[in-house]
Amino acid sequence: MAELVGLAILDTLPEDDYDQFTRLASEVCDTPIALVSLLDKDRQWFKSRIGMDVCETGRAEAFCPHAILTPDEVMLVPDALKDERFAENPLVVGPPHIRFYAGAPIVLDSGLPMGTLCVMDTRPRELHDWQVQTLRLLAKRIVRLLQQRRPHPGHEA
Repeated sequence: MAELVGLAILDTLPEDDYDQFTRLASEVCDTPIALVSLLDKDRQWFKSRIGMDVCETGRAEAFCPHAILTPDEVMLVPDALKDERFAENPLVVGPPHIRFYAGAPIVLDSGLPMGTLCVMDTRPRELHDWQVQTLRLLAKRIVRLLQQRRPHPGHEA
């Protein structure tokens, strides 16, 4: 949490650099929803979003905390209604009716997972290997953007 606060990114305005990654993820995976999602202790906050009206959700109903449990892997949920972790999730059984989820963890060089670059759809589906790899690569680029926010020694913040 301290590292996330140190990046001074939570609750900031949209930024084109992040929005470009979100648009690209949505296009590559052909999904109506794409998010750059960051986790604090109580919520999942969206630095960038396509296809989602809200700017945050409670951590309890978020998919992201599950995805960061395996920070070296993209978490794939082909049909959330058939996945016991999510079958009764309010975001699955109610709006926006998520059925498909893919989340590439955003993991800082320190090894701490901060969130995900994720794509979602309202219908069950799969991704091709190249789409999964592209999500992973885009998430790594988002890490670079986040780490550029850190003050550098010898420079005033």
